Amino acid sequence: MLDTQIAIVGAGAAGLSLAYHLAGGGSGGRTPSVVLVDAPAGPLRPAERTWCFWEEPGGAFDSALTAAWDILRVRAPDGAAVAASPAPLRYKMLRSTSFESLVGDRLAGEPNVVRLDGVVENIRELGRGAEIHLRPQAGQPRALRARWVFDSRPLRVLPPGRTTLLQHFRGWFVTTDRPAFDPRVADLMDFRTPQPAHGLSFVYALPMSPCQALVEYTEFSRQVLDDQGYDAALRRYLSHELALERYEVTRVEHGVIPMTDARFPRRTSPSVFRIGTAGGATRPSTGYTFAAVQRQACAIAAACRQGRTPRPPAAHSPWSRAMDAVLLRALHTGRVSGAEFFTGLFRQVPMERLLRFLDGRTSTREDLSIGLRTPVRPMLRTALELPLLPKHRATLARSPGTTGRPADRKEN
Repeated sequence: MLDTQIAIVGAGAAGLSLAYHLAGGGSGGRTPSVVLVDAPAGPLRPAERTWCFWEEPGGAFDSALTAAWDILRVRAPDGAAVAASPAPLRYKMLRSTSFESLVGDRLAGEPNVVRLDGVVENIRELGRGAEIHLRPQAGQPRALRARWVFDSRPLRVLPPGRTTLLQHFRGWFVTTDRPAFDPRVADLMDFRTPQPAHGLSFVYALPMSPCQALVEYTEFSRQVLDDQGYDAALRRYLSHELALERYEVTRVEHGVIPMTDARFPRRTSPSVFRIGTAGGATRPSTGYTFAAVQRQACAIAAACRQGRTPRPPAAHSPWSRAMDAVLLRALHTGRVSGAEFFTGLFRQVPMERLLRFLDGRTSTREDLSIGLRTPVRPMLRTALELPLLPKHRATLARSPGTTGRPADRKEN
């Protein structure tokens, strides 16, 4: 039996971030005893993936960034571009392998942190603590007791909500035989894609050099596509919009993010908490998660050092969740064109303010000002309808294809 103050189940973005902040994260302070449980190598462990977020220069993970951009661009369906600087913010790209390496180096010097691999069979509340039953890849099952448990494993069945859309995407890391990208500019949303009847689609293009970029096809819709559907959309974009004839796909990543107005319980028993997407860190209207995960992790670490109950704080305010619920329902019903909605916001609202709005860090006055720049009538109708709608549970389907799979072909 292994005893610890804190057990973290899952070593993805949420689990690693919490371990990093508990271990000081550069802020000093004594590290409590921590056991970080990761899934064994195989299908339960997430493959390499990319996280993007915005913050000011000098962030804790800047040394591990793949790239960062000072200019963001959005393109309307007709190709009209809105480009601006979000200064003092920067848009940052972090690969999971770089993040894992940075956090791993930080944890390696902490004698109070232990890392284990194994499948968590169950977590049992004990009263003043909890017991985790763990099945290692090799060896006998073992038990782990902790005063506090933080579980970041993704949910298969979502909490009940009125509206659930899926943000599903497939990204190609492409290398071209001629300059095709401006490494100073990140294309946040390019709506020159066929739009679904309910929701929206766009391409997300993040250049690392004039000849290298992550080009990702994304939909907010009710159903995921098959591999052929994503690949056709990416080929169409690269050939029609970027006029590329020859390019090499060096890596592929794929994922599905739930976008729902459901409320995610952050405490499942007196000693067990959920964190990350399972704990409501994903912003329902955008799918961004990484920055909210850092806020949650910082707050939990501070509570642990102060001897308080380390309940994860709500990642997004009730006001932000209410606005997201209205937008999701408006997209779900088709009352609002997603392409026109987001293009209009980026055209009318200063870039830095809009990013703060999307992160839930604007004032009520700013929120109201931004709200008046949306399609008021359909949004108001949707807001009045929401309280009358029933809630239902949704099952999150596994994403088809393989995330982070090295590619083995050329596209011509």
